[in-house]
Amino acid sequence: MILSGKGGTGKTSISAAFATMHPNTVVADCDVDAANMHLILQPENHHDGTMVTGYKARIVQDKCTSCGACMEFCTFNAISLCDGVYSISEAACDGCLLCWRLCGTEAIELVKSDKSRWFIGDYRCGKLVHARLQPGEENSGKLVSMVRDMAKSYAQDVGIDAVIIDGPPGTGCPAISSVTGASKALIVTEPTRSGFHDMKRVIELTMSFKVATSVLINKCDLNADVTAEIEQWCLQSGIPVLGKIAFDRQMVDAMLQCKSIVEYAPESETSKIINRVYNELMTN
Repeated sequence: MILSGKGGTGKTSISAAFATMHPNTVVADCDVDAANMHLILQPENHHDGTMVTGYKARIVQDKCTSCGACMEFCTFNAISLCDGVYSISEAACDGCLLCWRLCGTEAIELVKSDKSRWFIGDYRCGKLVHARLQPGEENSGKLVSMVRDMAKSYAQDVGIDAVIIDGPPGTGCPAISSVTGASKALIVTEPTRSGFHDMKRVIELTMSFKVATSVLINKCDLNADVTAEIEQWCLQSGIPVLGKIAFDRQMVDAMLQCKSIVEYAPESETSKIINRVYNELMTN
C-alpha cells in the first residue's frame, strides 16, 4: 500500500503509476474523504452501492409537544426554535442519539445517513474499487475497510496475488483502517519540515502494525539538505529508501491528460525510477 504523512506529496501519482504498469491489476482507493484515483484511471463502474455511516435525528412535528428538552441537552447546538417550532439541522446533528433517548413523546425519529457510495469498475489495466464519503458523514474508517475488503476479495476470486492500495494521508482512523492487513507499505514523502515530521508519524503507525515499510522521496530537489536528513534518519532507523524523484513537470501534464507518468512519459527518468521501486516492492 502507498501512504503519506501529509497531503500533496505525490502519493496518488505514484499509486496511479503502479496501477498502470501491468494488466490484471486490482486497485483500492482508500482515500474516501477525497477520492481522486478515478480521475486518472477513468473506470467504467459496473457495481455500486450505498453505505449507512450513521444516523441523523429529525423531529416529527405532529408528535412534538415543544417541551424543549432536546434543545436544552443538545451539546452540538443542532436544535433550534423558530416561531414556536423546534427543528434539527442535519448538518449540525452529530448523530449521538441523545435527543432521541430523551424525548418522552417519541417525536424524534432517526434517519439513516446513507449518501456515501462505493463503486467497482473496470479501467484500462484492471479493476478499481473506490468510494466517496458524503461531506459531513462519519465512519470513513468503516468505508475504507469496506473498499479494502472488496478489493482483496475480488483479487482472491480471480487469482491475483497483490492489491495496490492508495491510502489516505495522515495517521487517523482512515489510515489505520487502510494499514490493517497490509503486507508492505511505501511512504511517499517530500523534503520539507512538515513532510519529514509527518513521515515519521506514519512510519510509527505502519511499524506498530508490523508492516514492512520503505520510503520514496518525491520532489527530492526541493530541499537537498532535508532530503539528506530524511535519508540519514531512515538509514539509522533501518527503513530503506527505495528511490528519489526530482520535481518533474511531466507528472502534472500526465494528470491533466488523465494518465499516469509511466503511460505519459514511459522513457522519462521519473518513470524509470518508479519502475525500479515497483519491481523492488513486488520481488522482495
